[in-house]
Amino acid sequence: MNKENTNFKIGFFGTPEYAVITLLKLKEAGFTISFVVTQPDRPQGRNLLLTPPPAKVWAIENDIPFYQPEKLRDEEFKSKLKKHDCDVFVVIAYGKIIPDDILNIPKAHSLNIHGSLLPKHRGSCPIETAILEDDRVTGVTIIKMDKEMDHGPIVAKKEVIVEPWPPLAEVLGKEIVKAGSDLLISILPDWINGKIKEKEQDDLQATYTKMIKKEDGLIDLEDNPYKNFLKIQAYHGWPSAFFFKEETGKRTRVKITKASYENNTLVIEKVIPEGKKEMDYLS
Repeated sequence: MNKENTNFKIGFFGTPEYAVITLLKLKEAGFTISFVVTQPDRPQGRNLLLTPPPAKVWAIENDIPFYQPEKLRDEEFKSKLKKHDCDVFVVIAYGKIIPDDILNIPKAHSLNIHGSLLPKHRGSCPIETAILEDDRVTGVTIIKMDKEMDHGPIVAKKEVIVEPWPPLAEVLGKEIVKAGSDLLISILPDWINGKIKEKEQDDLQATYTKMIKKEDGLIDLEDNPYKNFLKIQAYHGWPSAFFFKEETGKRTRVKITKASYENNTLVIEKVIPEGKKEMDYLS
């Protein structure tokens, strides 16, 4: 822990497990986390139980104030954030567009950890997109946030290469978030003290990811085997790659949970047929 970092007060916006990785690293580095803003509790699982997001759970365990606003333009909410008198806001995988009047509250504005080498792969799904496009050299970018999505000037960036390729989306995601968190920690003191000059992105080089939908996981087993393997790895967890199997006049959805790629051949290892438990594909 760097004791000097305790002088810096951070307001944090984030929701999933990726956000918890960054919170842990910031705390271990000695930064003072003044509050956590995260998504409201949502129904999850087959029984639709109301479930708190991981960032909220972490905040409770670490006795840190948290907020779960449905709407960010509430004046009372903004007033609460201002009272914390933060040096900077840090945003990672929050899940909502944050308006300018909130981004500009802190003295050193707001920084976002984005999981690509911007301006490539702007949008909500850079990890999955990197795998789908066989983008073996990807990385993380820290930007000063503005009102447009992933558009703000670049403060720092770092390449991330994961082997063996292609990894599962969550494996690549964790490596990118760890690298991004370490990069953030290394630049935060100088950024807050005005010693870093940001660089505008080249909008002409920008590419954009698309929102992932459940039906995007459908694969054609007759399609290119490597393309199918990339999709299985990218969509592992959610929405999961799947195909339909016809048996005795019945069409069954089969989710692929584990596969490999060997000698230009897709090898499906584990599946979950609709209504059943996970099993070996060839069982």
